[in-house]
Amino acid sequence: MEELEILRGQLASVRETIAAIEGGAQEYQIANRRISKADLATLYKREAELKASIARLEDGGVYFAELGRL
Repeated sequence: MEELEILRGQLASVRETIAAIEGGAQEYQIANRRISKADLATLYKREAELKASIARLEDGGVYFAELGRL
């Protein structure tokens, strides 16, 4: 499934970026230019979204909800 492969690739990329930032590579400077990577909170959110999308595709998209008292 092509979509699943794309999502897995994106998840790997996001995880690599998270690991780099957590390892101290959030910001760097080249000459007089300062470069900042994405915000960790944004990356964590994207990681969760990708994991959910992958799970939906792998599980066939069947979900149920348990409702409490209304």
